[in-house]
Amino acid sequence: MNRSSCESVASSAGLNTSQLTHLHATAKKAAEHGAAQLMVHYGRVSNIRSKGRHGDLLTEADEAAEAAVLQLLQTETPKIGILAEESGHLGPQDGLQWMVDPLDGTTNFAHGYPFFATSVGLCWNGAPLLGAIAVPYLKQIFHSCPGQGAFCNDAPIAVSQCSDLKDSLLVTGFAYDRHTRLDNNYAEFCWLTHRTHGVRRGGAAAVDLAFVAAGLLDGYWERGLAPWDLAAGVALVQQAGGVVSDYDRSPFQLGSGRVLASNPVLHSQISSELAQVKPLLGEVIGEPNLGLMGS
Repeated sequence: MNRSSCESVASSAGLNTSQLTHLHATAKKAAEHGAAQLMVHYGRVSNIRSKGRHGDLLTEADEAAEAAVLQLLQTETPKIGILAEESGHLGPQDGLQWMVDPLDGTTNFAHGYPFFATSVGLCWNGAPLLGAIAVPYLKQIFHSCPGQGAFCNDAPIAVSQCSDLKDSLLVTGFAYDRHTRLDNNYAEFCWLTHRTHGVRRGGAAAVDLAFVAAGLLDGYWERGLAPWDLAAGVALVQQAGGVVSDYDRSPFQLGSGRVLASNPVLHSQISSELAQVKPLLGEVIGEPNLGLMGS
């Protein structure tokens, strides 16, 4: 999926320029409202709970930000359904649908680590269309719209021009179920760390995608993600001139939880390297064999 994908999705949805402009502005405003709530609570979190999976946290900031986002979306676009991380499905579940992550990077936020965001994406039948990612600590909002492009605040952004994997800086993340599943990307992290300038782990998928769109990072891959983690960021990378797919370069599917996003030149290089990495072996997650790669 690339820039033309969003234009194609907008055409399929029957949206004209005026409607897209309104939805774009709504996404930006909603993300800003959520991010404002995050800063109200930043450094003041008193109630950190677990959702049941180790490391999957919930705070009062998640709830306050989501309430602010949902109130605005339901006021501005009452006929459009919503899938929100904390509230689940609201309204229609086909056609246009908002994907809301009120606090992407909850673990970072809970520890006072200033790498977190509110992400609001709009999809048409599961295909990312447009969105906004507000990163309040940095005072930045990344946003995109078909026919208009991608932006950080008011400045246009574009993916990097890096053309050789050995000169790249990549980013990834590790799923919450990494503690219990061998299907994780620890081995991939090591493999690509030795073939690039480095691999970062930010801890907030939406921000990682925003940074790829802005050319601050050259590529991103991860698995185990939810639709609300991906929708806005995928649209952003596409509108910034990047390419988004599954690991093997097959079409991106929002529900798969897997994503590979980069500039067009590096995309095949990263995909080819990922294909060479064998999964971790061994009976105990705590005893991974990080060195078993393909020959």
